[in-house]
Amino acid sequence: MSDNLITALPDVPYATPRLSSSREHLVRAADHLWRVQDRREHVLGHLRLTADPLGLRYRAERLHLATGSFRVVGEFWNVDDAVAALRHS
Repeated sequence: MSDNLITALPDVPYATPRLSSSREHLVRAADHLWRVQDRREHVLGHLRLTADPLGLRYRAERLHLATGSFRVVGEFWNVDDAVAALRHS
């Protein structure tokens, strides 16, 4: 057994996560960042892959245009939960 914990993501792009619903889809924006878009191509928010000592997490974020920074909606173990948070917030 290894004592190594995940503390940072490697500098390689991960594959786009698969969503169980066809209501939204993901469009890559960076190596570890995707735009969450609905069927009409409206952006609901962003999904960021983050490292956690227990594994990979999905962070739901919204871009705040006035400051040019992201606001965290929540962090989730499941990609569908992160997308649902963007859909319902």
